[in-house]
Amino acid sequence: MNLPLPDLAAYRSSFQKKGVTYPLPIVPPAQDGLLKLLPAPPEGKTGWPWTEESSAAAYDANTTWPKLTIVTPSYNQGQFLEQTIRSVLLQNYPNLEYIVIDGGSTDNSKDIIEKYSPWISYRQSEKDNGQSHAINLGFSLASGYYMAWVNSDDYYLKDVFYLVTRRFISTKVDFIYGYAYNFHVKTVRFELFKVIPLLDYFIRIPVLPQPSCFWAAHIHQPVNEALECSLDYELWLRIVKGNSRKLIKQPLSVANVHEDAKTSSPRLNAAREKDHQLICSQDAHGPVYDWDKKILLHRVYNRIVNILDKFNLKQNL
Repeated sequence: MNLPLPDLAAYRSSFQKKGVTYPLPIVPPAQDGLLKLLPAPPEGKTGWPWTEESSAAAYDANTTWPKLTIVTPSYNQGQFLEQTIRSVLLQNYPNLEYIVIDGGSTDNSKDIIEKYSPWISYRQSEKDNGQSHAINLGFSLASGYYMAWVNSDDYYLKDVFYLVTRRFISTKVDFIYGYAYNFHVKTVRFELFKVIPLLDYFIRIPVLPQPSCFWAAHIHQPVNEALECSLDYELWLRIVKGNSRKLIKQPLSVANVHEDAKTSSPRLNAAREKDHQLICSQDAHGPVYDWDKKILLHRVYNRIVNILDKFNLKQNL
């Protein structure tokens, strides 16, 4: 492959020249949790992550909890951003590095970021070159042993960091992924998105829900900044195949589906097609000549997994 990937060390060097200290400070933990310390939620907002938090006491003081880095790329998603930030902070993870890279939003995003700044390891709000660039800027400052990114219109579910890091510690795998919810904003409806254990043979079929994916720092690679919509899918092609992984069979995140969301906006059909052409070019991952065969076998595999899951459920009743 001959992909135009940026040098994250060069990005980090640019930050350091501006006076940014590396490694960044972790989010200040609180023995009794952050809920009482964070700004009050907007009027009428209740439940997770507004008036509820993960238990800080769940993190055994005798356990060495690995540093976890979360990056949030942000641009004009102020109606969702506070939910995103709180869903990260109210996990009450004791060794958290949280980075917010905002592309110079013109809505209320900057005000929201500033409001939560005491609990953010690093934040900036200035013009960048788009989502993939923002993600790379954030990860260039990452020093966590494990990492992930959550977009500014998505959010994590309660207790997810505890669940994921415990699974990393016990299994020693490189990549963890789980189910997700799509929340259709216009119709106020949750839709569960399940995934089955991913085999390398089916890696070209896009099935991984991005905000429900976490990985070890040693397999991380930069996001391809030439891509606008399929940057997560292309990254999985490089860092998931051949590495150990574990599926958590429960939802870990919620993706807000709205008219401006990249995964659903019809205005971005041309961008998605351009991404497809770049990914399938000879300089990248190449075309999939046996696509129909892969799709057919994936359907069979999916059916077999579902049958086995139902059988195991009955056995455990």
